[in-house]
Amino acid sequence: MNSIYILDIIYLIASVTFVIGLKMLSHPDTARKGNLWAAFGMGIAIVGTIFLYESHYATRDSTKLLLIFGAIGIGTIAGWMTAKKVQMTKMPELVSLFNGMGGACAALIGLMEYEHNKGNTMAIATIIAGMIIGSVSFSGSIIAFLKLNGTLNKPVRLPSYNILNTIIMVVLLGVGAYISYDQPEFIFVFGLFVLALIYGVLFVLPIGGADMPVVISLLNSFTGLAAAFGGFLYHNQVMLTGGILVGSAGTILTLAMCKAMNRPLSNVIFGAFGGGSATGGGPEVNGSIKDISISDTAILMNYAKKVVIVPGYGLAVAQAQHVIHELENILEDHGVEVKYAIHPVAGRMPGHMNVLLAESNVSYDKLVEMEDINPEFPNTDVVLVVGANDVVNPAAKTDPSSPIYGMPILDVENAKHIIVNKRSMNAGYAGIDNLLFYNPKNSMLFGDAKDVLTKLVHELKNM
Repeated sequence: MNSIYILDIIYLIASVTFVIGLKMLSHPDTARKGNLWAAFGMGIAIVGTIFLYESHYATRDSTKLLLIFGAIGIGTIAGWMTAKKVQMTKMPELVSLFNGMGGACAALIGLMEYEHNKGNTMAIATIIAGMIIGSVSFSGSIIAFLKLNGTLNKPVRLPSYNILNTIIMVVLLGVGAYISYDQPEFIFVFGLFVLALIYGVLFVLPIGGADMPVVISLLNSFTGLAAAFGGFLYHNQVMLTGGILVGSAGTILTLAMCKAMNRPLSNVIFGAFGGGSATGGGPEVNGSIKDISISDTAILMNYAKKVVIVPGYGLAVAQAQHVIHELENILEDHGVEVKYAIHPVAGRMPGHMNVLLAESNVSYDKLVEMEDINPEFPNTDVVLVVGANDVVNPAAKTDPSSPIYGMPILDVENAKHIIVNKRSMNAGYAGIDNLLFYNPKNSMLFGDAKDVLTKLVHELKNM
């Protein structure tokens, strides 16, 4: 059989595994297998491309093959070791960094292929589109990475930011169209590449930390789109399929999170939500807070009929996902019904809390989305908020001056008793005071989440 036909079959199999893998990723019970299916498809596609592509004669040189597989080996080892060692708190940074590498690859393809495709207007247009989008995704993802790891703690908003970004975007499109039509010297392409990198930086730089999950998802869709353009350029079906899947999934997820926040995507990009300082925004909060001890918390939870746990980024920081699962098991052994309330944008990346709790083998059936859990709070005896802040702040419903006003939240204030575990009274990622802390039904349980939950588990075991 002709090698090209074999390669087409391999590409078809790989494309099917991508679809199967993406489908399996929708449920924690099958997510690991989904990753393996997709990785298998990508593996056979890479091997098939190296040995069976129509220009395979160019890679028969042993030196080239050695360089190709050497690079693959180095990348595999680096990726494997990084993924194995990364802590769950650093997973958003890792996702952002890996996504940026995908964008960089798409941009480099454009730089490398421009001279080889001169004279073909459609190919040049495809190259320029992929290079612009890939460059924006790369530089934007690097800024997102720096924001997530704390290097860039505060958003930077330049004067006339929206006007400046709009001008750069128009120039990008104009120069891109000119290059596609006139196909000038390579220096113009390189200049466009640099300008796209600058736009990616300016695109993400002013966006506040509270919007990072949306930004990561949006940049992920950019990378997928850039990869799809590469598939068009090379007439590579599997690259096209993978890019379309990533791009469409990222776009759908981005829009879903914007809907969950009750904000249009344009407001996320241009509004710099979460850009306030840690001193808080909105009117000054007047009221008092009350503490609760570990023993009193244990008694309250032990004699409850129903407990709802609200996980947040603080749970990930403390690496307390395993001990909170132990807490859940002990409470259930004592006859208490336990559920987890999951807000769509809790954490620092889409699905952060789902991944975190799945790591500790929490049953997926116990993870209840915001729309389904909110009606249950009035019948909940105790709500335990662990490291969450903005997603439970009543200011989103009551304070029009608040930057989170209008964002749907978990209605924990409707429960009979509320216990909030935090290290301190510091504001959340949106930089505003949490009105929940001053609710008469709320008690503050200060301390590191892992330490506090471990002591709580010990108290419950002795009851």
